[in-house]
Amino acid sequence: MTRTLREHQRYAAEQPGGPAGDERADPPAVRFAYERDTWKEVAHLLGNFPMGLIGFIYVVVMVVLGVGLSVTVVGLPLLATGLLGARQLGKAERARARVLLGVRIEEPTPIPASPSKHGGFFPWLWTSLRDPVAWRNVLYEFVRLPWGILTFTVTLLSLFLAWPVLGFIARGLTNADRVMVRALLSPSDSLERRIAELESDRGVVVDTAAADLRRIERDLHDGAQARLVALAMGLGLAKEKLLEDPDTAAAMVDEAHGEVKLALQELRDLARGIHPAVLTDRGLDAALSSVASRCTVPVKVAVDLPGRPAPAIEGIAYFTVSELLQNVSKHSRARAASVEVWRSADRLLIQVEDDGAGGARLDRGTGMAGLAERLGAVDGLLVLDSPVGGPTVVTAELPWRDRGPQE
Repeated sequence: MTRTLREHQRYAAEQPGGPAGDERADPPAVRFAYERDTWKEVAHLLGNFPMGLIGFIYVVVMVVLGVGLSVTVVGLPLLATGLLGARQLGKAERARARVLLGVRIEEPTPIPASPSKHGGFFPWLWTSLRDPVAWRNVLYEFVRLPWGILTFTVTLLSLFLAWPVLGFIARGLTNADRVMVRALLSPSDSLERRIAELESDRGVVVDTAAADLRRIERDLHDGAQARLVALAMGLGLAKEKLLEDPDTAAAMVDEAHGEVKLALQELRDLARGIHPAVLTDRGLDAALSSVASRCTVPVKVAVDLPGRPAPAIEGIAYFTVSELLQNVSKHSRARAASVEVWRSADRLLIQVEDDGAGGARLDRGTGMAGLAERLGAVDGLLVLDSPVGGPTVVTAELPWRDRGPQE
């Protein structure tokens, strides 16, 4: 329990054998009891010097080696790796500020730690070298050493020479620390996070486009191309038998005619998978009705749009519904389904519902997860509600962009 000096003197005078009336008796030194938060601040200030020294040495060595060796093939990769390390130092400082100063700062969006996770060496190198989070961490470690020396010295002296004002000194110095941490170690959410999201989305778009090209190539090779090769061989044999055995040649030509029809149908299906003509000519209402007619369960389609969105958005909406209805046909065990499309403000909304068994999930590796990634790549969103036993409701959201005059 703390006492003022006067209370201490009164208490001493009242004790038996106490120095009552003796003005020469000096009371023992009085120490103030501080709150837990004050001791945390003191611990932070005393830790500034060793942490600042470690960080300063790291960034100086990293920058000197990276810049000095930049004329060689190892310089820039070394600097990029060093910047990743600077991010880790910033993470440690944010954790220390969170525990000792009560400053809670969101972690910045991570960047891939290896080239293989960023689509190649040079994209990873360029992203790492221009990482604003890492460079701000480097700046933080540069200014931290002189500040750490100052705060360490002042706090240590206050512990022994200026105890009564230690709390005020600790609060003032740590307030400056709080400002520094927020200014240099906080992510600038609106820009850096958006850049990271766009870079990630670009990778998804590239991967999706490559997968679509491989699918088209495979369908052409295994489908229409193989059928056309067989057709050419059959017509060649029919030509040879045309004079010798007209009846056999006629039968072979008839068979080739059937093969031509099948090849044409496969090419139409492939073209529909790339971009259906009905979507270009008549819009989403007609195109989605066509998709619904091929579903194995009855589908009710309702499209309420004030106009047609941009072709890219229209195409994504079409293929989203197409894939969702394929899932209904293959997995839902539903008896009926519905598709609704409408516009709300600057968003295009799609809702596909079925009365099937439910239990669909968005786990990574499933078709739903891939669809969600593709929608996210264009600033879209996919929400799945599919309890076991049904019904399943999938809501997709896309940005609305009006068609240009030439579209």
